[in-house]
Amino acid sequence: MLENTSLQLLINDPELSPAFRDIAGKVQHGRRISPEEGLLLFNEGSLSYLGTLANFIREKRHGDSTYFNRNFHIEPTNLCVYDCKFCSYSRLLKQRSDPASWEYSMDDMFNIVKNYDGQPVTEVHIVGGVLPQYDLPFYEELFQKIKAHRPELHIKALTPVEYHYIFKKAKVSYEDGMRRIMESGCDSLPGGGAEIFHPDIREQIAADKCTGEQWLRIHEIWHGLGKRSNATMLYGHIEGFEHRIDHLEQLRQLQDKTGGFQTFIPLKFRNQDNQMSYIPESTPVEDLRNYAVSRIYLDNFDHIKAYWPMIGREVAQMSLAFGVNDIDGTIDDTTKIYSMAGSEEQNPALSTRELANLIRSVGRRPIERDTLYNIIQDYTDHVFAEDEQFKGYLALPVLN
Repeated sequence: MLENTSLQLLINDPELSPAFRDIAGKVQHGRRISPEEGLLLFNEGSLSYLGTLANFIREKRHGDSTYFNRNFHIEPTNLCVYDCKFCSYSRLLKQRSDPASWEYSMDDMFNIVKNYDGQPVTEVHIVGGVLPQYDLPFYEELFQKIKAHRPELHIKALTPVEYHYIFKKAKVSYEDGMRRIMESGCDSLPGGGAEIFHPDIREQIAADKCTGEQWLRIHEIWHGLGKRSNATMLYGHIEGFEHRIDHLEQLRQLQDKTGGFQTFIPLKFRNQDNQMSYIPESTPVEDLRNYAVSRIYLDNFDHIKAYWPMIGREVAQMSLAFGVNDIDGTIDDTTKIYSMAGSEEQNPALSTRELANLIRSVGRRPIERDTLYNIIQDYTDHVFAEDEQFKGYLALPVLN
C-alpha cells in the first residue's frame, strides 16, 4: 500500500509544521497545491521532504519505470538573429566567419538523417538558431523529404521561438503556419525557448524573441491540432522562486485547458562563454530541489525529464529519486547546445546498454519508449551481448 511508504511516516512526524503536513496530505490524496504552497516548498522545504513527496508521485504514476528513447539531433545552425544573454551556443550574424559557427544546407541535414539508416532510432530532434534562409518553405520541404525517406521516424522539430520568426517572415498566422508544419510531416514540438515566462525576467535575458504568451499560444494551437509537445523552464540564473512558480502555474493552466503536454524538462543554466557568466551555477542539491518541486506542482503532467547531457550522469541518476522518470535519449546524442555552455558531458553519447545499466544501477526499470511514450522494450532483465562475452579468467589470490 502506498500509505505504508515514507510519505505516511513523514505525515505522522510530530516535528512537521502544519503547513508542510497539509501539503503532504494533498500529495498523498492527489489534490493540487497552490502557488503560495509551491513558493513555500522552494523557500523552506527540506531536500528530504521534497524528495519524499516527489518520489511518492513518481512511483504512484510510474513505479520504478524510467523511460528513454533512441534519438539523434540535427542542429541546422548556431548563427542566430537573436541575442539571448544566457546562450553559449549561438553566434550573431556578424560572426559568420567564426570557426565555431556552422550553417547546414538542406542536403547536409538530409544526409545526417541518412547516416542513421539501418539504426534503430525512433526520433530526430531538430532545433537550432534562427536565420532568414530557414523559412517556412525550407522546413516544409525538409520534413517532407525526411518522411518520404523514413516514414516511421518521428520528427520533433523547432521551438515557438523559431516558428514565431518563420511565420512572421512568411506573413502567415500562427494557426495557418502550424497547420502547414503538421501537414509537412512534423509530429511533435520540443519544449525549448520557454526560458522564463515572466516579462520582468524575460526582457532581461531574451528581450527580442517571442514572449511567454506567444510561446504558450503556439503550443496551444498545436495541441488543438491533436498533437503533443514538451515544455521547459530555464532556471538558476537571475530569476527568483516566485518567477519559477509563475512559470509552472502558466504551464499547469494551459495543460488543464489542452492536455497536450507530455513532459516537463527543467533546464539548468550553464555559465560558460555567455553574457551571464558572472552568475554562479546552481548546485546539484538545488537542481534536485527544483526537479522535486516541479514534480509536485505539475500534477497534470505525466512525465518529468532530466536531460542527462546537461546535468551529467550521476545527477541524472540521483534525480530518479526526486520525481524524474525520464532521462531522454541514447544512441548518439549529437547536440552541442549544452556542451558549448560547459556541461559535464562534452561529447554526449550513450549506447542503449550504457543507458540501461545507468538506470538499473539505481534500482529502476529501464524502458525504451517512442516519442509518444509507447513502450518499445523493457530492458530490466535484458542481457546484452557485450555482457555475455568471455572476458578471460579472473586471477584469485591463493589462500594458505
